[in-house]
Order: sequence, then structure tokens, then C-alpha cells
Amino acid sequence: MIEIGLKHTSELTVTDTVTAIEVGSGDMPVLATPMMMALMENAAMLAVKDRLPEGCTTVGGHIASSHLKPSKIGDVVRAEAEVTKVDGKKIEFKVAAYSGDTLLGEGTHLRFIVEREKFMSRLG
Repeated sequence: MIEIGLKHTSELTVTDTVTAIEVGSGDMPVLATPMMMALMENAAMLAVKDRLPEGCTTVGGHIASSHLKPSKIGDVVRAEAEVTKVDGKKIEFKVAAYSGDTLLGEGTHLRFIVEREKFMSRLG
């Protein structure tokens, strides 16, 4: 069962592969906003992964986040996700990213519980 308050933290070290230059979201060698948001999604996915029914997973439906400070190559960034609401197959999260004690960005994320096989069968 998925409960309000479930949490997870995911980490990454900023490398060339996750910079704005590499992913095409900017032209500076700093952590790309889409990569920060992907880390937030990862934390949310892992927060509930072990509480899902057999054969199920979650997929992202919406994410909204600020990106307040840059992170340079070599910085360690952590994303925290916490379940704030559960409504059937819909799970809402509070998400935030930090480098040390510095807040990099924060927002909300929505995920849906889906059956893996059924979801993939829709792709044709």
C-alpha cells in the first residue's frame, strides 16, 4: 500500500553527459534542468516502487519545478521526493533538489500506477 509520507532520495554527480550542452537544453557546462527533473522523477519512482502490486510500475504524468541555482561538473546533486497525496492510481509528490545544503529547485510531481504489460501493449 502506498502511504502519504513515503520518501526516497536519489543522487547523481554532475558530469559532461548531464550538462545543458550535452542534452541540448542550453549552452553552458552546468547541470541541465531536464536532468535535474529526471533525478526528481527517479526519486519519486523509487519512493513507491516496493509498494506496488505485482506487474505494476509508475509513469510520470506531470512535473513542475523551479531551477534556482546552477551546478557545475563534479557537484553531487540529490533529489528528494515525498508522497503527499494518493488517489486511486494517482500519486502526488513534493520534490526538491539540493547540492549540499543549497536548494537547487523544488516543485511537484504526479505519477500514475500502470500495469506494465497493458501499458506497453498500447504502443502497438
